Amino acid sequence: MKRPLPTDYGRTYLSAREFVDLCKNLEIEELTLDRLEWFEMKRLLDESEDFVSAGSLSELADKMDNLSQPGFKIDREGFEKDIRDYDAQIETGKDHFTDEQLRMIVNFRKYRGDRIRLCKYQKIDDPKAYPLIAIREFILSRKSLGGIQTDMKSRVINDTGNTMPGLYAVGEAAGFGGGGIHGKRSLEGTFLGSCILTGRIAAEAIIKG
Repeated sequence: MKRPLPTDYGRTYLSAREFVDLCKNLEIEELTLDRLEWFEMKRLLDESEDFVSAGSLSELADKMDNLSQPGFKIDREGFEKDIRDYDAQIETGKDHFTDEQLRMIVNFRKYRGDRIRLCKYQKIDDPKAYPLIAIREFILSRKSLGGIQTDMKSRVINDTGNTMPGLYAVGEAAGFGGGGIHGKRSLEGTFLGSCILTGRIAAEAIIKG
């Protein structure tokens, strides 16, 4: 299997307290902050090469560097600045948040149902919430709003604007009818209907020749 390039993955870093909240949101039970060995956290750290923990930012950066491709290192200055800026936002209080993620958390936690599943504001570089945890994330494509250009019969159009005989594209691969039914945005759960529609149009065009 091809090893991912450095640009093929990102990283998330958080404190153990935030990690516990994350596990609770994912319905991983029996995690409490007064336990030093949280079963699920320890299991992930022990069994996954993409999880690392540390007792300081510098140690965490060292371990993140060890996960990187040869020749690629963490931008230490930018790494620490991002965390300091994020923690400083929490220090100012929720009425003064400018960080978009924090503002969204504030908004969502106004609703009682969301307050149960959303973690509270937690500084990353907080010794009381150590250890620090970093997660290597692999980037993947979830959906497409573009795709192969087609005419209204799902026939593929080439770069000269002419249809290509015998070649059809449907569903997400075709951007839904060539015009992009969903535009710049999309709503989960609405793609199946468009896939059926364009597939049906292509089938009818093939039958009619």
